[in-house]
Amino acid sequence: MPAKGKHRRPKAQRFTRSIAVAGTGGAALALPLLGATGANAATPQSVSEKAVQASVPATVKNVAEKAAAEKKTAAQASGVKTYSVRAGDYLAKIADEQNVSGGWRKLYSDNREAVGADPSLIHPGLKLTIGEKATAAAPKSSSSAGSSSSSSSSKSSSSSDSSASSKSSSSSKSAAAAQSADTADSAGTVNGFSLPVAGATVGTPYRMSGSMWSSGYHTGVDFVVPTGTSLKAVGAGTVVSAGWGGAYGNQVVIRLADGYYAQYAHLSSLSVSSGQSVTAGQQIGLSGATGNVTGPHLHFEIRTTPDYGSDVDPVAYLRSKGVSVG
Repeated sequence: MPAKGKHRRPKAQRFTRSIAVAGTGGAALALPLLGATGANAATPQSVSEKAVQASVPATVKNVAEKAAAEKKTAAQASGVKTYSVRAGDYLAKIADEQNVSGGWRKLYSDNREAVGADPSLIHPGLKLTIGEKATAAAPKSSSSAGSSSSSSSSKSSSSSDSSASSKSSSSSKSAAAAQSADTADSAGTVNGFSLPVAGATVGTPYRMSGSMWSSGYHTGVDFVVPTGTSLKAVGAGTVVSAGWGGAYGNQVVIRLADGYYAQYAHLSSLSVSSGQSVTAGQQIGLSGATGNVTGPHLHFEIRTTPDYGSDVDPVAYLRSKGVSVG
């Protein structure tokens, strides 16, 4: 019995072990099968998600293209278009080629915010709005506001100038009279007016046509003088601007006693400052070649307002005051 028991126990143990091994092997085999089943189930889910994700950019693209097309159609319907400035362009030329009603002044007014204070400073690549309804678009409100604020600021500036002039008239008249007496004889004034520069010859005349000017013509007269030549106030008045003027370089603008404005451009140095009273023949600066120039000279203008585009013939103006211009 003990011997048989010894033989039976090992068999039972081997039997149990084999079952365990078989069980272990079965589990080992089952696990890969389960893993494979899970992988096969995940594959179609990933493909579906990718298909959905791929469809989203296409939908967004279609919406963006539709919106762009609608915007373009609306712009065409309103008669407004955008013009890109090319090399050699100037406002008068563009206005003429694009048949702008109102000419370059209307074109400048509609695009003042983009062009800036000086209409001669347009450059290739600048976008201009052209069309009869351009002023009804969003830029107009800015332009109108700019024009209104500019107008109001001009009025307030004029009133403040008048106020300042009246307040200081009592103290400045005696000094101005004394200074005028000292400078009039040496400057060669006639009837209270003088040449802007003595002994100079006229180079580019007034209203000469050319593509280098935004208005399509020369708004002043050029006196050919070397750098450092003394420049004179053509009449008594008040300096309203003295400093950098963009394409004009260093400039001085004087409001004359008769209400006209005298502009001196491309100066190498200034002898006066804004708000200062000057007399006929008084030095206001030295000639130069600052700003947009090809050489030293004095660009001289007479205007009805301090703004660009209000020019009159400067030579005719001086001659009307009894000043001889060679």
